[in-house]
Amino acid sequence: MKRNFPISSGLMFLIIACFAFTAYIFFMDKTGLSLTDFSPVEKPSPVEKIAPQDLTAPDLILLGARQEVKNKTTYNASYQKIEYPGGDVPANHGACTDVVIRAFRNAGYDLQKMIHEDMMANFALYPDNWGLTQPDSNIDHRRVPNQIVFFKRFGRELTIDADDFGQWHWGDVVYWRFANGDEHCGIISDKTLASGKPLVIHNAGIAKEENCLDKWEITWHYRFPCD
Repeated sequence: MKRNFPISSGLMFLIIACFAFTAYIFFMDKTGLSLTDFSPVEKPSPVEKIAPQDLTAPDLILLGARQEVKNKTTYNASYQKIEYPGGDVPANHGACTDVVIRAFRNAGYDLQKMIHEDMMANFALYPDNWGLTQPDSNIDHRRVPNQIVFFKRFGRELTIDADDFGQWHWGDVVYWRFANGDEHCGIISDKTLASGKPLVIHNAGIAKEENCLDKWEITWHYRFPCD
C-alpha cells in the first residue's frame, strides 16, 4: 500500500527559502542591483545642505572629519615618517588625532606645520613626555598633549559641560580622558539627538560619528579659528 509522507513545516520553509534566494540571485544578476541599492538614503545634515561657496571654516572642519567615517578609517597610532609640510599617514588608517588633523586640513589649516613651527620657536612650552630635545614633524602634531597646548595658545577655550548644548558647535575639538588615563579627541558634529546634544566624530578603533560626548571625562574643549 502506498503511503503519503507529509512534508514538515520546517522542510517546507527551507524549500521556500531556497526558492526565494535563487530568485533573488537571478534578479540581481539580471538587473545589476545589490542590497545597498535598497538601503534607506540618509538625509543631508545641516552643513551638507550649505552651498559649497558658502561653507565656513567650521563647516569644512566638520566635513573633513566626516570623511574619516565615510572612509572607515581604522585606528593606528604608530610612528611613521611622513612628508613636511602637508604630510599624512596612509589614508586608510590613523589615530584619534589624525581625525582632527585631516579635519582642519580640509579647511586649509595644516596642524603639522603650525604645531611644528610653534614648537621650533617655543619648544619648552610643550610637554616633555617623550624625551625629545627638538621637535619632530613626523609625530608632534599627532600627539594629544601637543594639540592641547597649541589650541590653548591659539584657540578659544570653551565649556567642558556636556549638558550645555548651546556652547558646543560643529567643528569644535573635544578632548577626553579614558578611565585608564589615556587621552582621546574628536570633532563635534552638526548632527544632534532630539535633546540637542551633538554627536562626535572620533576614532577609537574605527572612525565613527556617534553619541559619546559625555561617555568619557571631558578635559578640554577648543574652537579654532576663534572668530
